[in-house]
Amino acid sequence: MLAGVAIAVGGLLLFGLWTPFAAAAEVFLELWSVFSRTAYYESSILLAALAASLGMLGPGLWSIDARLFGRRRVDF
Repeated sequence: MLAGVAIAVGGLLLFGLWTPFAAAAEVFLELWSVFSRTAYYESSILLAALAASLGMLGPGLWSIDARLFGRRRVDF
């Protein structure tokens, strides 16, 4: 069950659909695997950090989110 959810979340992140929610789900899944000791904790912590950074950065230019909701540009 957990592997199926991880594959679905990975697919959402791959195509850039619902990126913030999918990244938050990935962080939750990876931290769950760290605390349940089902995998190597170093790789799970790395994947959780990558998913958190992707969630904060947002979807890319060619993502489905950018097509649906428009591209937001941050100017400094």
